[in-house]
Amino acid sequence: MIRPAAPADLPALCKMVHALAAYHGDSATATVAQLQRDLFGPAPWLHALVYQGERHLLGYAALTQLARVQYGQRGMDLHHLYVRSDARGDGIGKALLAASLDYARSKMASYVTVSALPGNDIAQAFYLAQGFHPAPVTGLRYAFNLSDKG
Repeated sequence: MIRPAAPADLPALCKMVHALAAYHGDSATATVAQLQRDLFGPAPWLHALVYQGERHLLGYAALTQLARVQYGQRGMDLHHLYVRSDARGDGIGKALLAASLDYARSKMASYVTVSALPGNDIAQAFYLAQGFHPAPVTGLRYAFNLSDKG
């Protein structure tokens, strides 16, 4: 069953966030408190859907808002899509993706983006098979670290 994440899901959700980061060779630092803030705080930053198995969560999708201001378009980025390794191949990823697209439509979004790392052929093939098309980033992106002093 797919449903919106609830505060009681946060410990399991945080473990899956860390597992996804480890899969990509990254070390996550997200905490349950930070997920609480970003999903359920006074100004929610993310929306998460979870796939509830019989005994525990089997996967999740996390979305964040985007915009193309010059076109008057709302969008969403499927920031994370994760299925536990012991539940892969059962259609859970497809179901979470479909629910994510439905959620984006409910928010009047006209597009959804998702990223896949170069070399992650499985993810790239999955998104292409679900109807996504390559949308290369043009131009350079810059970042400013707000936690830096000065």
